Amino acid sequence: MLRIDAEGNLPDGWAENLATRDAIIYGSPTYMGGPAWQFKRFADASSKLWMKQALKDKVAAGFTNSASLNGDKFSTIQYLWTLSQQHGQVWTGTGLMPANKKDSGPDDVNWSAGFAGALATSPSDASAEEAPRSGDLKTAELLGQRVVETTRRFSR
Repeated sequence: MLRIDAEGNLPDGWAENLATRDAIIYGSPTYMGGPAWQFKRFADASSKLWMKQALKDKVAAGFTNSASLNGDKFSTIQYLWTLSQQHGQVWTGTGLMPANKKDSGPDDVNWSAGFAGALATSPSDASAEEAPRSGDLKTAELLGQRVVETTRRFSR
């Protein structure tokens, strides 16, 4: 995992690390309708990799989390997708059906119906132990498995 700290700093060797990976899953909280500024700082810094086409043809996917059920999460996923396309990556969506029945709820897989990426909700007054909820965590896990399967297909 490449963690961007609260000040937007990246760990030493981050660019070289990413260049060696077969797949990259981008993630950022959705804040005020888009990715956090710390992620944008990373995206801007990734232009060094873009100049060398170092991420081209790598599998990519994305996830986001916000306090509200919608929270304009798709704007963040779209930003992550655009970044991946600028790098020439192959985007992988969730491939999951939505949990959209009357008895569906936040503990169900893909309750928020994310197709382009995994969407999670963490109410603003919830602790880290309470949120994201089990359905969102399972959705993210399934997206991760799909990225692994997609990467294997491209690696043959």
